[in-house]
Amino acid sequence: MLNAKNSLVGLFALLASAAAALPAHAGDYMSINIGKFDAFDDTHDATQFGAEYRGEYLGYNIRPIAGGFFTSEGSVYGYAGLNWDVEILPQQLYIIPNFAIGAYSEGDDGKDLGGTLEFRSGIELAYQFPNAHQLGVALNHISNASIYDRNPGEETLMITYSVPLNTVSNLIGGH
Repeated sequence: MLNAKNSLVGLFALLASAAAALPAHAGDYMSINIGKFDAFDDTHDATQFGAEYRGEYLGYNIRPIAGGFFTSEGSVYGYAGLNWDVEILPQQLYIIPNFAIGAYSEGDDGKDLGGTLEFRSGIELAYQFPNAHQLGVALNHISNASIYDRNPGEETLMITYSVPLNTVSNLIGGH
């Protein structure tokens, strides 16, 4: 469990330094999340804590993402991928499908997902406040797509809170 916590502290430090080093744009976001790992299986009842950088749009409301999480059972997952922000109500309500690829470690007591290379697909429903902060609920599936002999997969159900990167940069930089 200590290695998972150290890994997440390192991940948060890396994301925070990247946030401070990058030019701040209203389209960049830092997102934190908390939820249930393996949400539909009581075998590995674990809480998940994570952070995600959501970059400036590449086009067609598609943005790059990079992030990671750890669980109360010691699992760690780091990933990179894409989000697609689909406006349901302009500047207010979004459906956000996503896809990512990453590296997973079950840790000491976590769930064995069959191997290190794991794929994540999911969807988020997010409400955007007038200050551009977003509050959402997300459901993700993580699986190795049967590239290993064992592929149990898992689902995470999370609450997300996303803040424009320029807000984070102003807090860190003191502007």
